Amino acid sequence: MPLAIDKYIAGFSGIFATQKDRLPWHVTQNLAGLLQEMLPHLDAAYVIRDGVAVHKTAIVESNVVLKAPVIIGEGCFIGANAYLRGGVYLGKGSTIGTGCEVKTSIVLHHSAIAHFNFIGDSLIGSNVNFEAGAIIANHYNERKDKRISVVAGAEIIATQVEKFGALVGDNCKIGANAVLSPGTVLEKGSLVKRLALVEQLAASSS
Repeated sequence: MPLAIDKYIAGFSGIFATQKDRLPWHVTQNLAGLLQEMLPHLDAAYVIRDGVAVHKTAIVESNVVLKAPVIIGEGCFIGANAYLRGGVYLGKGSTIGTGCEVKTSIVLHHSAIAHFNFIGDSLIGSNVNFEAGAIIANHYNERKDKRISVVAGAEIIATQVEKFGALVGDNCKIGANAVLSPGTVLEKGSLVKRLALVEQLAASSS
């Protein structure tokens, strides 16, 4: 498979075993239902209320909005005024900073979304860092045909979906105020400079 998620995110199939052979945008499309299925199987270390599960060691600051389903793992930190919606999974030790919005996304272990970021319809690996203001765009507002394609190696894959952000591999670093365009795929350990615009499809066809 040209976009095997485990190639980018080593811990993915250990948590989402039923999704390991699915394409990233199919995972995000079905993430809310998947998390609903996971909720009853969480252990007693989680406090579960109205479709939101928060590990007892996690810290959730004031004025945070958690719209079910949400699973917040061990040792996570959610800064004031953050907004999580549409199905969100946070792995162990992850941080969502002040004023961030995370929509329909998986953020795995020890990753940090610093503050004032938007992460939409995306899969984020472990030990990833987003500096302040970096964005993952999930929709082509400016195009008549809004369907998203992605680049995997030399192959262009038509997703047939209109909402998908990025597949960000383990250990990536995203600089302040950078923008990842819809359909971005980042190999493990990639570095995106501050203020950069990543448009892989445009680059591949030039």
